[in-house]
Amino acid sequence: YQRRVHGYWGIIGAVLCITIIGIPFGLSCFELAKANIAPFGKEIQVEEDADRPYKLVMNVIWVLTAGWPAAAGHVTAAIGLAPTIIGIPLAYQHIKLIPVALWPWSFDLSKKKQA
Repeated sequence: YQRRVHGYWGIIGAVLCITIIGIPFGLSCFELAKANIAPFGKEIQVEEDADRPYKLVMNVIWVLTAGWPAAAGHVTAAIGLAPTIIGIPLAYQHIKLIPVALWPWSFDLSKKKQA
C-alpha cells in the first residue's frame, strides 16, 4: 500500500509540474510522496511563515482539490491498520501525516533531533 501511494503522489506531482501554475502543487506532491515512503523518525513542525497570505491561498486551493481525499486516505489506512499489532505504528504514522496532507504549505516534516 505504501509504495502505491508513493507512486501515485510521484505521478501526480510529475503531471502537475508540466504547467507553470502547477509547479508548486507538484512539488508538494513530491514532498507527500517522500513523507509516505519514509514517515518514521520525522516530526511535524509548523513553518515560521505559515501565516503568509499566499500560503493560505495555496492551502485553501490544495484542501479543496487534493487535501481532503489525501487526508481521508490516511484516516482510512489508519483505521485499517490499527486493529493489528504490527499495524499500530503504521497507523500512528498515517495519523501523523494528516495535517501535512491537508495543509502542505503550513507544515514541514523534518528529522527528529536525537537527545
